[in-house]
Amino acid sequence: MRDPDAALDELFETAAAARAKAYAPYSRFRVGAAARGAGGAIFRGANVENASYPVGVCAEAVALAAMALAGERRLVEIAVVGEAGTLTTPCGACRQRILEFAGDGDPVVHVMGPDGTRLAFCARALLPHAFGPAAFGR
Repeated sequence: MRDPDAALDELFETAAAARAKAYAPYSRFRVGAAARGAGGAIFRGANVENASYPVGVCAEAVALAAMALAGERRLVEIAVVGEAGTLTTPCGACRQRILEFAGDGDPVVHVMGPDGTRLAFCARALLPHAFGPAAFGR
């Protein structure tokens, strides 16, 4: 059986390593994310900016895309690590993306601040009354 503390540490370490690879020449605000699918694999992502700001991509979106590309369709938990002086939680669009892969579950969203402070949220609490697959009868 996996040690839950070690598993969470691994998730945060993966997110922090991804943050180091972020492409953020404009905002200089690097974010890393690590998503754990139902199969146990971890998928990482980093934000990728663009001079045309609206076409940049969030770290969470990159991690979830990597997860989907690997064939995983259910998210169990995701960790997000930013460089702000406070905790970096997913933006509204990424909250929607996270819930897209929730299935019948409620993925845990972990965030860690620069001082090591950690908080966890249920994804459905971060985006109550979300529009999702159920709206299509799925």
